[in-house]
Amino acid sequence: MQMFSIISMVKNMDLNFDLRNIKNIVTKKNFYIRNFFLIISIALLALNYNLFLVPNQIVIGGTSGLAIIMEKLFRLSPSIFIGLTSVVLIIMAIIFLGWKETSRCIIGSLLFPFFISVTEPLAKYILPYIELDSMILVVIIAGILCGVANGIIYKIGFNTGGSDIVMKIMNKYGKIPEGKAIFSINIVIMLFGCIVFGANKFIYSLIVLFLNTTLIDRILIGVSNSKLFFIYTKEQEKVKTFITEELKTGVTLLQAKGGFSGEKSIVLMCVVPNRDYYYFKEMVLEIDKEAFFVINDCYEVKGGIYKKNNRKNNLNKKFF
Repeated sequence: MQMFSIISMVKNMDLNFDLRNIKNIVTKKNFYIRNFFLIISIALLALNYNLFLVPNQIVIGGTSGLAIIMEKLFRLSPSIFIGLTSVVLIIMAIIFLGWKETSRCIIGSLLFPFFISVTEPLAKYILPYIELDSMILVVIIAGILCGVANGIIYKIGFNTGGSDIVMKIMNKYGKIPEGKAIFSINIVIMLFGCIVFGANKFIYSLIVLFLNTTLIDRILIGVSNSKLFFIYTKEQEKVKTFITEELKTGVTLLQAKGGFSGEKSIVLMCVVPNRDYYYFKEMVLEIDKEAFFVINDCYEVKGGIYKKNNRKNNLNKKFF
């Protein structure tokens, strides 16, 4: 019994050791390239902030949005306000979240106010040469630049601190989901901006925020180029033959059990290119009119025998 406990303890130690090594490998992977893109993205974010958000009083939440409000009310420079707030939030992150969690946001927290102060004179120089007749154009450009810059920053595993730190503290100690926490913070700041700058600016802020979050999602998870099918059918062999011989792609058979009936069955899992989606769905229903399937967007496929169909869309031509 004692020997078994010692062996279990050694195995657990080995497991923890391996996990630490894996975390270190992931953290250090492409370190210099990731930091290069972090610097470029934060510089772009800061330039966009000084070019489009501050002059047009567009508040999209976070400490940067709060800084625009503070400038209006107290004539306080946004770079100074964001810099001071960042230092306070970094100290809070170290106290409440620990150094490991803080290390992911400390670089962004310090670089963002730095680049805001650096790009401020550059933005003032460029601004007279930017002739945009419509406020909608300003909002669209601002939203795209925000989304691209933030998307790259999150994609490489960093963030710019600010409200992200507050969100993580709320999540850890208040047990509030991160999405709900960041939404609550940003909506309060945006409503404050609505009171200060009016409803029109609030609408523009919503458009920028929508473009920002949409582009972040697209950069993080990509654009869906295929569909993932889970199919329950009594004609398993026919459907499987169609997938492997007609579509020339792989299929996985999953053991399943009905939650209500308790009957054991097989569920087919298959990834299908978007262009074959309609044909594939209709073919399965033609093979088995009572087939049950669930379809999800599929953003990335690696390994297996998934193949992009290179038959010059013969399937769709054949179907029609």
